[in-house]
Amino acid sequence: MILYPAIDLKDGQCVRLVKGEMGQATVFNDDPAAQAKAFEDAGAEWVHLVDLNGAFAGRPVNAGAVEAILGALSVPAQLGGGIRDMGTIEGWLDKGLSRVILGTVAVENPELVREAAKAFPGKVAVGLDARNGRVATRGWAEETDMQVVDLAKAFEDAGIAAIIYTDIDRDGAMGGPNVAATEALARAVSVPVIASGGVSSMADLIRLRDTGVISGAISGRALYDGAIDLAEALEALREG
Repeated sequence: MILYPAIDLKDGQCVRLVKGEMGQATVFNDDPAAQAKAFEDAGAEWVHLVDLNGAFAGRPVNAGAVEAILGALSVPAQLGGGIRDMGTIEGWLDKGLSRVILGTVAVENPELVREAAKAFPGKVAVGLDARNGRVATRGWAEETDMQVVDLAKAFEDAGIAAIIYTDIDRDGAMGGPNVAATEALARAVSVPVIASGGVSSMADLIRLRDTGVISGAISGRALYDGAIDLAEALEALREG
């Protein structure tokens, strides 16, 4: 199972939100590129990036910070937030991003996801963010009646690289991930599923790993707070 350290970008800084609330942002580092390099130096195989402002604006907002991160890294990075058209997808991949994450557009324009996955094999993931099993869009500000598993199954034959599943009510709350829901999703589809939201301890990572079906986990606040030591976690997951 791959551990993805997370860098959430707001106004050019590394922040963490609680349950997606932009008004509850804690700044952890004002140099995102240095933070990304620190994760790589600790042994991270991937870095997970989110343009929080972009998720609300519907277009890239923290492009400068993302480009600085890409310039500092030699490991692959994935990015979500504000990526809603083919031009933006192509632009980010041309700049060295290894994977784009499509969230809102997966609900509002599923055909674009299929088109992008076909044009860029292995480089398109779908981000499914949910409250009580229902998908939320536009920076989690809008909730839909769509069930996560149903939407995931709709993309099963599209050739996407992964599904990133976030339980919004657990994100940034340090209360543990929704292992049961994530495992159920991973067992329902053949696409690799990455867990996000609430991953706050080594025990959480081990529980996710031991399902045997979850391919990755994203953690942010716990790494910044020191609740998870990245190097130790990576070693433990390798041994497992």
